[in-house]
Amino acid sequence: MKSVFFTGATGGLGEVCVRALAARGWQVFAAGTNADKLAALAKIPGVIPLHCDVMDDASVQAARAEVLRHTDRLDAVVNFAGLTAFASLVEGDPVPAARRMVEVNLMGMVRINAALFGLVHAARGRIVNCSSSAGWMTAQPFAGAYVASKRAVEGYSDSLRRELIFLGIPVVKLQPGPFRTGMMDDIHRGFEQTLADSPLYGHRLRRLRGILLAALGRPRAPQELVGKLLRALEDARPRRQYRAGSPRLLLALEVLPEGMIDALFRLAARWAGRG
Repeated sequence: MKSVFFTGATGGLGEVCVRALAARGWQVFAAGTNADKLAALAKIPGVIPLHCDVMDDASVQAARAEVLRHTDRLDAVVNFAGLTAFASLVEGDPVPAARRMVEVNLMGMVRINAALFGLVHAARGRIVNCSSSAGWMTAQPFAGAYVASKRAVEGYSDSLRRELIFLGIPVVKLQPGPFRTGMMDDIHRGFEQTLADSPLYGHRLRRLRGILLAALGRPRAPQELVGKLLRALEDARPRRQYRAGSPRLLLALEVLPEGMIDALFRLAARWAGRG
């Protein structure tokens, strides 16, 4: 039985992935912070729940010690834990939220991979890092901290992949767009909070609500991402990246020069400012 350490297991989409992996015959070390959801995952055959806060070194090391009680090797690590938000980079106090975003989305990944690499190396396994469509598509306003963290994940993953080429360990990027999960609810709540609290942008955002939310695209069913995750884990020669659910409107923008995209935002800003 192949084994995988999976962070973010108690998130909505993470839980779906954990259940799919267990059904596929993987032994899943399901790492998360929600005690009730960990208890529910414990009832699934093949799932070993672990409380693990990826922002805390001691918590990560404790999770590693628990894995070693069961095995001395891992066929894969999946870094799925992540946060998102809709917020300004200049209004209020953006620093704590941006710091937390980087701490979870990037540094949590760095901690987990460093702590568990010896087990992956022993199995000649692989590492799957969850990035986002925001990591490679043109940046959108009011998503700066999230975009910065995911672009950092892209650079980190590319550099790690080229480092581990020398050891024969694949590093794969998973790049999902929006899916029907609680994370999408967080984005919508952040949008509404910004509308309510922002003296700089609130009136403009009200007029642009439809455009900004349409840019996210219609959230997809999680099964599409599960399929790409399984390929990232099970393909004999995995690709460097697997994309799923990329927003179509943002894909259309990808063919335009950055200057033209800026011009479109200026037009939208002038139109919104007339309201």
